[in-house]
Amino acid sequence: MSKKVNVEFELLEGLTVTVDGVQYDVSRPAPPDRPHPFVYHISIHNGSDEVVRIFGRKWIVRDTDGDTMVVEGDGVVGQFPNLAPGQSFSYDSYHVIKSESTATGSFFGSTDDGRPVCVRIPPFEMQPPLFA
Repeated sequence: MSKKVNVEFELLEGLTVTVDGVQYDVSRPAPPDRPHPFVYHISIHNGSDEVVRIFGRKWIVRDTDGDTMVVEGDGVVGQFPNLAPGQSFSYDSYHVIKSESTATGSFFGSTDDGRPVCVRIPPFEMQPPLFA
């Protein structure tokens, strides 16, 4: 039997995230129930005095119909960035949505001494184009 362990993550001063861009991208695959793909460009900046290893993320995507989709997983686009002070990690990924939505979330990591830390992802809007 597995035992669930609650870990308290703290915000690390100087560890920040920027949303560098969001674009509608019809070239991405999307299922019929969520036909609108949006590519987003994210950067994680380590402005702290500590080395931080990012090992997970959690996204919360809420649409205007009141539906919420939660996406959690290990790593960031298949990587586990190790950020020394002053370093950044940038990547592109995408969400598929059914209607106008807002995305936000957090990245989770640890410092060299094993302290669990997190950083919030600023909310961003995804507004599908109107088709006449």
